[in-house]
Amino acid sequence: MTDQPKSSDQVRFLDTIRAALGRADAPPVDFQSVIDNDLEKTYKDALAAIANRTVDQKKELLKNLEQAAQPLNLKVKPVKDIQTASASIAELVQSKQPEWGTHKQVVAWQHPLVEKLDLTALLAEHNIPVVFTEQLSEAATAEKIEKHRRQVRQSCEDAFIGVTAADFCVAETATLVMKTRPGCARSVSLVPSIHVAVIKLSQIVSNLKELYAHLSWDFTHKAEGLTNCMTFISGPSKTADIEFTMVHGAHGPREVYIYVITD
Repeated sequence: MTDQPKSSDQVRFLDTIRAALGRADAPPVDFQSVIDNDLEKTYKDALAAIANRTVDQKKELLKNLEQAAQPLNLKVKPVKDIQTASASIAELVQSKQPEWGTHKQVVAWQHPLVEKLDLTALLAEHNIPVVFTEQLSEAATAEKIEKHRRQVRQSCEDAFIGVTAADFCVAETATLVMKTRPGCARSVSLVPSIHVAVIKLSQIVSNLKELYAHLSWDFTHKAEGLTNCMTFISGPSKTADIEFTMVHGAHGPREVYIYVITD
């Protein structure tokens, strides 16, 4: 940028490129003015368009998500409300069998939307425990933090289903976008054999451009940043490395379900 000293690594790098292109005498581009005048307006316009979407337009995005999910073996389950989602997930837990052993346990994020499912009460009558990855207080000692990490790891290894929320879902590629936060360990979506994600209809974005608009220009997400990890999940784990035969569950969950609350 023009306001940076000529000694900066960035300016030296750009000067080297100009010289290689035979444009060493060309004036440097004021990148900040380009960002301010063009890029910011483009993405703020995109955010405004997203905010003004009608219910029918949101449902059209849901249809796009369902279509993109089919070839990925990703199961999208539209449900009317949180109660319907709870009942459906509880039914799924009861109908599925653990990949290893016979003990059934569910691990879940400590997240407002997941907690509203009240899966603990629904599954208690079937003697299926639900373990939440609780958030530690900021005053926790190093010893307590390490103990908590071991407990989360063990809970995920013992569970055959992991239940999470998500920040966004990209309709065009059927991709869940999930930030890692305290109480929202990424291992919940990666270690159990079955991953269940619960989102609202309003969390579906059309494409990666809209996702970028949210992450970079929406005040809430921009203030929080990307956290220490942001995971993109497009369907269950899959590989065809051996004899070009598609196998699910090789490096993560073998089944992924997205419950979309449409009300």
